[in-house]
Amino acid sequence: MAENKGKLWAGRFSEENDRATDDFNSSLSFDKRLYPYDITGSVAHVTMLGEQGLIPGEDAKAAVEALQKLLEEIGEDPKLLDGDYEDIHMAVEAIITERIGNPGQRIHTGRSRNDQVALDMKMYVIDTCDKIISLLKTLIKTLLEKAKSHTETIMPGYTHIQKAQAVSYAHYLCAYCEMFTRDIGRLKDTAKRCDEMPLGTGALAATTLPLNRERVAELLGFSAISRNSLDAVSDRDHCIEFLSAASVIMMHLSRFCEEIIWWASEEYSYIKVTDAYSTGSSMMPQKRNPDVAELIRGKTGRVYGDLLTLLTVMKGIPLAYNKDMQEDKQAVFDAADTLEKCISIFTGMIAAVEVNTPKMKKAVEESYMDATEAAEFLVSKGCPFRRAHFIIGKLVGICEQRGIWLRELPEQELKDAVGEYYSTDFRQALNAEANMEKKTIPASPSKAQVEGYIEYMEKFICGEF
Repeated sequence: MAENKGKLWAGRFSEENDRATDDFNSSLSFDKRLYPYDITGSVAHVTMLGEQGLIPGEDAKAAVEALQKLLEEIGEDPKLLDGDYEDIHMAVEAIITERIGNPGQRIHTGRSRNDQVALDMKMYVIDTCDKIISLLKTLIKTLLEKAKSHTETIMPGYTHIQKAQAVSYAHYLCAYCEMFTRDIGRLKDTAKRCDEMPLGTGALAATTLPLNRERVAELLGFSAISRNSLDAVSDRDHCIEFLSAASVIMMHLSRFCEEIIWWASEEYSYIKVTDAYSTGSSMMPQKRNPDVAELIRGKTGRVYGDLLTLLTVMKGIPLAYNKDMQEDKQAVFDAADTLEKCISIFTGMIAAVEVNTPKMKKAVEESYMDATEAAEFLVSKGCPFRRAHFIIGKLVGICEQRGIWLRELPEQELKDAVGEYYSTDFRQALNAEANMEKKTIPASPSKAQVEGYIEYMEKFICGEF
């Protein structure tokens, strides 16, 4: 019978796989991007094997040199990984063995592809979290720079898509800084939980060989080793956590994009998305479409799908490793690629957005957004809040019937409605801009509070907090 030639597990089999089986089973087409981690992990593992006397010192040295050379060569020519290999692990081992012979056959001593891929994915997720954190910090810096110019740019704040209370455009931008800051925290938590080195736990039950796992962890920069071999090779929580964090980031971007799409419409015209981040219509000459914002909003569902894919893959898998887990990579890679592209282009787009300050101010003036502050003015004069709420609400109803704003009511009519709580400075409470500046408590939209927030966040981004 024919052998499964070239396969590192061929000894058990007496017949060749069907070609379709080989193709279906292969993951090299997508897991080859793990090559830096796979080779780096192998260098640490082989170094330890040599130090432990598990393989001859000269073989360890030859293998390490060959691995390091291969790492450099693949960086220059990724096509070196093109070939009939099952996965990145087999590809690296086969290439090394072909180049240096017997020492190459020793590099898999004391390990399995199960603990090897667990290591590769943890290292990949750590690096990807760092990369996304850097992109988010750039985005936050961009928002803060934009906010500095708009601490006095008043705009409507909304609840239920109804005008509610006035805020500044700077305060609005800073709200998203808060969201993206929490995202950074989630990514840091994910990376922290990746900081357990799984190599050496083997296929599921470790090995009889006296490996020095702590030494491998030291060489790779991990602060700890995994404590249970069954869990170590079957754990994909870090991948799920990354996908969860990615989904929340995309949700935040999508919310922001939704508002950009609304604010850029002719009906609002609060902002203009510049030509660099807009497209036109093939039929309607007048159109400027916010396609970048719409695509980010659409790609959010794609990242959600990646999270749901891996949750579904993992939900019924018994201990330990099962081939189903090969499906983790494409979901993680797709989410990472999508997230990087979306954050990068969104940062450019929001930096280029032009703000229609007069339009925003007019939208505030032509509203009843001073009603809450008017009620609070009465409270400051001793009126119970619920009574003040009723008085101002009734006045708003009268104004709606007449087609005027609160500030346009005759003085005597205001005095009659407010009664004993009236004072000559009551009309000052009907000025939305003045009301905004009266809000001096932390987290409020006054200029002083927003400027303090911007200063704090700049220090946070620089790592002082």
